[in-house]
Amino acid sequence: MKNNHMMEKEEIFSKVLRAGRRTYFFDVRATKAEDYYLTITESKKFTNDDGSFHYKKHKIYIYKEDFAEFKDILAEMTDYIISEKGDEVISERHQKDFKKEYEDDTKITEADLKTNTPESFTDIDFDDI
Repeated sequence: MKNNHMMEKEEIFSKVLRAGRRTYFFDVRATKAEDYYLTITESKKFTNDDGSFHYKKHKIYIYKEDFAEFKDILAEMTDYIISEKGDEVISERHQKDFKKEYEDDTKITEADLKTNTPESFTDIDFDDI
């Protein structure tokens, strides 16, 4: 019975945002003094080689005394990102032709893989380094 009471206490108000492999949980919880605070949890799904999966979770706690500043800074940062980069997603995952800035136009061919063997390298002595 006590466990059931604790569960009810923890589920004061919740919202879920599903975003691909990530899920965000916004939960209102109560302190021992019955004041409220917010937890934001990011849960990310990872698939193992054998097909099984696991989740990694990260949680932050935000207390009432920080709400106004947190809200202002979050709005400022999100507004900055949208004004600088727009709201279109730019990533390898979302664009098939996305190219990292540090990539160059050289492609490694199968012939390169065959010629770049350990035997094709010059011997290096540690005294040279």
